[in-house]
Amino acid sequence: MAAIGSSWICALALFAVLGDALLPFIPSGTLVILAVLKTAQINGAPLLLGLGVAVASFLGDLLLLHLARRGAPMLHRRLARRPKLAASVVRVQEALIERPHGAAAAMVVIARFVPAGRTVLDVAIGHSPAHPHRFLHWSALAALIWAAYIVTLGWLNSHWFNTAWLSLVVSCAAATAISTAIARIVRRNRRLAAL
Repeated sequence: MAAIGSSWICALALFAVLGDALLPFIPSGTLVILAVLKTAQINGAPLLLGLGVAVASFLGDLLLLHLARRGAPMLHRRLARRPKLAASVVRVQEALIERPHGAAAAMVVIARFVPAGRTVLDVAIGHSPAHPHRFLHWSALAALIWAAYIVTLGWLNSHWFNTAWLSLVVSCAAATAISTAIARIVRRNRRLAAL
């Protein structure tokens, strides 16, 4: 019975990771951590879950990129209703073009850790006239790094604390603090670059 419960939470976590490229308010990180906590004692489960999370994350990027390149009406309406989002998309497009290869790759990886950063990045690349081949390599790398980070965070806390609820709270608090810190650094660097 416990294995069935673990399977459902793992499947839900993978679907959340796949969908949060398009809907960034989905708590995919929390669901992945919960799945790790449910399966931490099963040999090899965290590793398999990490690989599944990386694949789901990359497939989510491909899906949103495809929708953006095809000019999905939903994305156009969303950009039209949100001028700040549209401005962010333009700013990301310009930054990817202007920056050297390595800096642009770092930008793709960092976007994975910023709330809604992945969504803005995928839409920006999808609306860019340039072909996204270069982005796909970086997206795969970013997916692997983020999956390793979030699964390791949950796994470590499952071993440091006796109770699952405390492990979940500490893991989610740590993930939120790290994302917030990275978002602040990105905003500060953007303000400094504008000066």
